[in-house]
Amino acid sequence: MEAKVLTEHYDKDEYRFLDGYKKHGGYQMLEQAFKMQPKDIVEQVKSAGLRGRGGAGFPTGVKWGFLPDNGEPRYLVCNADEGEPGTFKDRLMMERAPHQLIEGMIISAFATGSHKSYIYIRGEYNYPAEVVKQAIDEAYKAGLLGKNILGSGFDHDMDIYLGAGAYICGEETGLLSSLEGKKGQPKLKPPFPAIKGYLGKPTIVNNVETLAAVIYILRDGVEGYRKFGTEKSAGTKLFSVSGNVVKPGNYEVPLGYPLMDLINNECGGLKPGRKLKAVIPGGSSAPVLTAQECLDATMDYECLAQKGSMLGSGAVIVMDDSNCMVDSLSVLMHFYHHESCGQCTPCREGTGWLNKIVHSIAKGEGRLQDIDLILKVAENMKGRTICALSDAAALPAISFVSKFRDEFEFYVREGRSKVKGVSYAEM
Repeated sequence: MEAKVLTEHYDKDEYRFLDGYKKHGGYQMLEQAFKMQPKDIVEQVKSAGLRGRGGAGFPTGVKWGFLPDNGEPRYLVCNADEGEPGTFKDRLMMERAPHQLIEGMIISAFATGSHKSYIYIRGEYNYPAEVVKQAIDEAYKAGLLGKNILGSGFDHDMDIYLGAGAYICGEETGLLSSLEGKKGQPKLKPPFPAIKGYLGKPTIVNNVETLAAVIYILRDGVEGYRKFGTEKSAGTKLFSVSGNVVKPGNYEVPLGYPLMDLINNECGGLKPGRKLKAVIPGGSSAPVLTAQECLDATMDYECLAQKGSMLGSGAVIVMDDSNCMVDSLSVLMHFYHHESCGQCTPCREGTGWLNKIVHSIAKGEGRLQDIDLILKVAENMKGRTICALSDAAALPAISFVSKFRDEFEFYVREGRSKVKGVSYAEM
C-alpha cells in the first residue's frame, strides 16, 4: 500500500506556500541541521542508504563524500530537467511542495559546504518554475535564504535556470554544460562533477526527489527511514504510472513493493476486458518486461536489475494487449534519434539507423533481415559513448525485438500490425 512520506501533505493547497508548509512542520529540520556538524549529516544520509532518485541510483551520501577538501567554492545543482518519457514525479513535487525541495537543498548545501545552488528546470515546465520561483522569493523574505540563515552563520543563495527542452541535459555533465552557457553536451568522466563540475569547481548534482528525502532522514533518523524499503534499496519512492491502467498518476510506495500490487491496487488494474502485455518499469530507456516477468517483479534496484531491466526514474509504463510493440518501439526510436546531441558517432548514427529501420517496418516496407539488423546496430551502440543516451535507445530496441519478435516478423510478412490490423502509415 502507499506509504506517504514525501507526499503526505500534497493534497493541501496551503502546502505550496511558506505559511502552510511551516504549519505542517516545514523548516524544522533545517533548524535541527544547523545544530549538527555537516559531516554528521553526510554520514546520516550515507547510513540511511538514500540512492539517487533521478535514474542512476547512486548512493547519495557516498557521492557527497567525493567532494575534495581543497578550499575551492562548491556548488549544489538540483536536476529538475525530468526529460525521461513517462516521468512526471518531479513536476508534482515542484508544483505541490516547492518549499520541501528548497529546505532539502539548504540542508544538503550546508552538509556539503555549498554557498550557491541552482535548480535546473526542464524548459517545458513553465508553471512548476513559476511556483518554485515564488517559493524562493518567500524563503528569501523570511531569512531562509541569503546571509546568516536563521542566525546560523551559514550563507546560501539559490537560483533557477530554465533549460531549453533538451533531453540530453538531464545527464549531469550535459546539464552543467548548459548551466555554463555552453551547448548542452555531456563531458567525459572522470573527472566527475564532484571533483570538477560547474565552472570547473566541485559540484554535487542531485534529483528533486533525492534532495527532498534528506529532510525525512533527519526527521525520522536512519532506522526510521529504513523501516521502508529493502536493505539495498531503502526508503520510499515516487512512481509515475501511465499507460493502460484505470488510475494513472504518481504513487509513493516503499521500495521493494510488488509491481503487480502497484498496478492492481494503487492504479486500479488494467482497463476492463484487457490483459497485461508488457511493462516498462523505469522510464522509456529501461528494457521492457513481459507480463510473465512482471508477476514476481518488485520495484527496487536489485530485482529489476536481475530481470535485465532497471528502476531508472521510476516511470512505469503499462501496456495491455491493445498495444502494438512495433508501433511503440517506432515512437521510442524517433524520440532518441531526435534527442541525440550528435557528439558521439555510435549514438548519432546508431539512433538514426534504429529509427529508420523500425519505421520502415512500421510502414509495411521492412525485410525479415531488418529484425536482426536492429539487434546488430543496437549491440554496437552499447557502452561506446560519453553518456548513456546511446544505451538508452539500444536497450529498449533489443528488449522489444527479443521478447516480441513474433510481432515484428508478422509486421514484415503481412505489412501490417498483428494487433491493430493496419500499418503505422494507415493510422
